Amino acid sequence: MDLQAFKDSIAKPQPPAGLSSALQALWWDAKGDWDKAHEHAQERDDAAGMHVHAYLHRKEGDQSNAGYWYRRAGVAPSNLMLDAEWEELARKFLAEG
Repeated sequence: MDLQAFKDSIAKPQPPAGLSSALQALWWDAKGDWDKAHEHAQERDDAAGMHVHAYLHRKEGDQSNAGYWYRRAGVAPSNLMLDAEWEELARKFLAEG
């Protein structure tokens, strides 16, 4: 799936089958359901989930918690606008399959 197909799928009621937990989290975030996005980000204790978890707390405005999750994910905190970070994460995880 490419980024445009992923974005187009957001108009549907459920995420496409086969998405990773991290991509499901981004999908629900794009739908405006932060709680469901957060739930999926926490589903797996892996770098992708931690990175999305960091993004979600940054979006929420909890910079301290976001910083913790960026460190756990092993990545530097993002300085991008939130929409750009979302897109960067989606591209990365879609490319990883």
